[in-house]
Amino acid sequence: MIRSWLFVPADSERKLAKGGDSGADALILDLEDSVAASRRPVARGMVVDYLAAHPAMRRPQLWVRINPLDGEGLTDAAAVVRAAPHGLVVPKVNGPDELLRLSHWLDALEARDGLPAGGIKLFAVATETAAAVLRLSEYARVAVPRLAALTWGAEDLPAALGASTNQDPSGGYALTYRYARSACLLAAVAADVQPIDTLEVDFRDDAALRAACADGRRQGFTGKIAIHPAQVAAINEGFRPTAEEVGHAQRIVAAFAAAPGIGTVGLDGKMIDMPHLRQAQRVLAADAAFQD
Repeated sequence: MIRSWLFVPADSERKLAKGGDSGADALILDLEDSVAASRRPVARGMVVDYLAAHPAMRRPQLWVRINPLDGEGLTDAAAVVRAAPHGLVVPKVNGPDELLRLSHWLDALEARDGLPAGGIKLFAVATETAAAVLRLSEYARVAVPRLAALTWGAEDLPAALGASTNQDPSGGYALTYRYARSACLLAAVAADVQPIDTLEVDFRDDAALRAACADGRRQGFTGKIAIHPAQVAAINEGFRPTAEEVGHAQRIVAAFAAAPGIGTVGLDGKMIDMPHLRQAQRVLAADAAFQD
């Protein structure tokens, strides 16, 4: 399970080196927003060189954000697939059909480069257009075998909508963006992939980041985007179950193990049933994944 996904401009040797030392579970080598169009050919070469210098790393995993599929996305993919990244982060995806089209391209590119079929995974930024938000429910019906994660974004959507801000008068996200977040979470869970929460713009506000991580984990997100190495530690801590949660989950699992065939057990004066057991099992699986 990947908690922290750190964006790194793909055309900056200094930032690539710093990202590798950040403690992030995954680096996203970015060919899109953080790279000027004139620098993309250079950045593609730097991505290939970086991947070649760090083969088969378990941590951090190395992903590449390509450009939109109606732009330079295929050019990016054709250039970097030969270096075998863990996966591609795909921006401005309007629905699972677009990911399936990319998957077919990857079939050909993997065959070209002698890579295992289906080995390169996909992570979609699934809420950057109005159509994308309205089509999130399709992920429950259309299987994308390469899909590993979905995330939402609150920065590109306002521009797509012609909105002046993504905030309400209190400074929180406006209803449209709260809806996009919830729908993305539901879509990811329905598709059985990781739901990843969006970034926090102010990388210096550690308290706000930790509060956002706590809220995201309570809602069901399993990780978060980082835009600066200083955010990584808080995200890693924020998306690991606490010792108290692990202990409580262990007691629930033990209570059911002591009463096989029973659908409801008593614990601390409360009745615990199967949904509680499933949640406890998820907590223990998450903790085990972080230990690994």
